Amino acid sequence: MARPSNTEERRSQIVEGLLAVMAERGYERATIQEVARAAGLSPGLVHYHFRDKQEILLVCVNELAARARARVSARVTRASSARAKVDAFLDAYLATGKDADPAAVAAWVTISAEAVKQPEVRAAYEKVAREDLERLEGLCAEVIGARRARGVAAGLFAAIQGYFVLAAAAPGLTPKGSAAATAKRMAKGLLDEAAEDTKEAV
Repeated sequence: MARPSNTEERRSQIVEGLLAVMAERGYERATIQEVARAAGLSPGLVHYHFRDKQEILLVCVNELAARARARVSARVTRASSARAKVDAFLDAYLATGKDADPAAVAAWVTISAEAVKQPEVRAAYEKVAREDLERLEGLCAEVIGARRARGVAAGLFAAIQGYFVLAAAAPGLTPKGSAAATAKRMAKGLLDEAAEDTKEAV
């Protein structure tokens, strides 16, 4: 595998710097100087690689999505059934463990808040969210068929995002480690109900 270029390494450092600062201070209060400090670079190098703070944020959206998708793929690939794949998806986003990333969750919540204010961030956020929802919808469709999958997937995806907001904005409000287990119970109820409805309709 080819070694990343110096430019790629620097850009990656800067993205990590913004993620670290956002996890502590949010986006609005993150300055280029703080991002540079967190990245171990000079502010001039940050400006050399990125036009402005928003450009770094837009790269962060894709970076966080890529990390989450890697966790999803790793877990879904190991799942033994269609039903287990839905649980694996939920675990990838919500389970605690060695691959959990609380700083990424905090950064994602910050990004979602910025999506409300900034059209460019909204477009990037919506694209990522739409793709992730479609992945979950496809997994649900394997269990209950395509007709009912969209509503079930949307409800589960909204629960994921709600847990993210609670974890970032009010830590300790939900019992530690309860998010994945609760979401999986929700999934079971929704999928079982949809399967029953489908049987009755036949």
